[in-house]
Amino acid sequence: MPHRHVVQMSTSHASYGVCVLGTEVLLDTRRSTPKGATSFDVHATSAVTVHIVHSPMTKPMINSRWPLDPDIEVVVTVDVTSRTVNDNKVKISYYGREGNELSVAWLYLTCVDVSLDVDLSRNGRVKSKGKDKAKWTWGPNGQGAVLLVNCDRDSPGAGGTDSGQVDIRTTADLQDMSVMLLRTQGPSAIFADYQVVLHVPESDADKVRVFHAIRSDSRPHYKPVLGPNKLSYVLDHVGSGENTFYVEGLAFPDVGFSGLVSFSASLLEVPHKNSPGTPIFTDTVVFRVAPWIMTPNTQQPMEVFVCSIQWGSDSNEVFLEGLQLLLKKANCKLTICSEVETRSDRWIQDELEFGYVEAPHKTFPVVFDSPRNRGLKDFAFKKILGPDFGYVTREPPGRNISSLDSFGNLDVSPPVTVRGKEYPLGRILIGSSLPWASGRRMSKAVRDFLYAQKVQAPVEIYSEWLTVGHVDEFLTFVPAYDRKGFRLLLASPTACYKLFKEKQTQGHGEATQLVGLKGTERRSIDEILADESLKNDNKHVQRCIDWNRNLLKQELGLSEQDIIDIPQLFILKGSRADALFPDMVNMLVLGRHLGIPKPFGPLVGGQCCLEERVRALLEPLGLICTFIDDYFSYHVLSGDVHCGTNVRRKPFAFKWWHVVP
Repeated sequence: MPHRHVVQMSTSHASYGVCVLGTEVLLDTRRSTPKGATSFDVHATSAVTVHIVHSPMTKPMINSRWPLDPDIEVVVTVDVTSRTVNDNKVKISYYGREGNELSVAWLYLTCVDVSLDVDLSRNGRVKSKGKDKAKWTWGPNGQGAVLLVNCDRDSPGAGGTDSGQVDIRTTADLQDMSVMLLRTQGPSAIFADYQVVLHVPESDADKVRVFHAIRSDSRPHYKPVLGPNKLSYVLDHVGSGENTFYVEGLAFPDVGFSGLVSFSASLLEVPHKNSPGTPIFTDTVVFRVAPWIMTPNTQQPMEVFVCSIQWGSDSNEVFLEGLQLLLKKANCKLTICSEVETRSDRWIQDELEFGYVEAPHKTFPVVFDSPRNRGLKDFAFKKILGPDFGYVTREPPGRNISSLDSFGNLDVSPPVTVRGKEYPLGRILIGSSLPWASGRRMSKAVRDFLYAQKVQAPVEIYSEWLTVGHVDEFLTFVPAYDRKGFRLLLASPTACYKLFKEKQTQGHGEATQLVGLKGTERRSIDEILADESLKNDNKHVQRCIDWNRNLLKQELGLSEQDIIDIPQLFILKGSRADALFPDMVNMLVLGRHLGIPKPFGPLVGGQCCLEERVRALLEPLGLICTFIDDYFSYHVLSGDVHCGTNVRRKPFAFKWWHVVP
């Protein structure tokens, strides 16, 4: 229903009113109808359109007059803003039974334009007007503006993120904000008796901050006008022109916050200086706060992070040499974090996850800091947060943290289509206990945050059967140039036993694993195959992985041709499993280049039979396998290559607002 402003008509004196361009003004004629009147007509100046709203039963009379029916409404609209005050006139004449004019009611209308505008069409430009500005819709044909959480740090010397500052300290910060324009047009004299107020609902005020760009001495000043504890702002000296506002998000979507925020501009009639005023017209716009988005292995790598560990017997010097060779081949930037910065914590995958936020006018990376909080606790905040690099974290109340809160337990699939429903940004994978079991889970605060982002609908899979309990211990995704554009790799005891039996049949049963590693227990293929306890352990592990296999086929729309089984054995310690030798699916994926934990498998003809099998499985897809020695620096400490590295990747070309959740 269009905005409707009501004006009381009178035959004893002229009425004066203000209307907003294109909105309806209802003329209330009930009190102005003279005694004995039976009909009326309406005449108006050229910019005014008169609408007589009536029931189908009511018809105009022969002389174009209308009977005084109680259901008839007189509505006027003005389609040009006034140049001078009172330049639009409406005249209602009342007639008696004999057709004689009994009296006249005059209305003088001043038409102004008040329009609150944002980037409604999501193309990076603020256009005036637009239909259904108060609605936000998803999809390629959707509309509604986008707001970024201002979670980077452009301001030098700021303690935290820019959203924590109540002022703007550098103009670079404006790039992270969305523009909102308030356009007013009409005779400036009229605005002396009317107020224009910008306001935000109380429920949204703590999620946003708005700055008014005010020009003084040619240098703009940015005045904070709406936000936490500031629900409304009255504009001074309104005339014809534009007022520019910059809007920043303060909160990501989360439990109790869908991400939608609205702002309104109201034109108020103020009879006395101190009266609250009554609204004549309100224009409302809606923003959606951009979600935090994860990037899968199929996205182009931009930078790899790794920690340098030099002290102690578990130094990672050998590992770093292997990694540097891989990065050279992959032509990718490597950032080595010093032991001082990381406080000797090597598990950088577990501490943080790189993602990004995007609006039509700006995209920047955002690091999600896990609540794990070991040696790398402050690394993301102190070393990564900066200009155009945002930061977000979620801490569970009560600090009740388990190993499943580490981000080795968080992954995202490439884009998939499941039973006709598209997930163009993939689906987040969270390792958990079985749905009905009371085991370890990622904390609710983190899971709630991930679900609330909406555009990468999470799937909880079963990882609690592992000692460490992370999804990256039994699965990964690699790019492929056919089918769906990727393959899911799953760790497979069955595939490993099959390979070892093949080698035994070929007469290589005496070939031993872990050759060249000091102080390790070497076992031959024959010994491994004869170990009944190990066989039982791996039957259990295979059942756990198969449970996930079926779930992932269902939730990611995969078939068997999309899955590759990577030979791997596990061993139970108590009731939970660890990798028996370096866990090959725990790899680093850099485009076609894979950095795979060197498995030190049984040597057959001078070649590691595990490496040979993995090459045979992956190289036909155009992938290049580099095996990296992480045995003493990571594997014996319960992790492998993926656990010790982290990758910032290129954002999706696909725009998240085109998703239909």
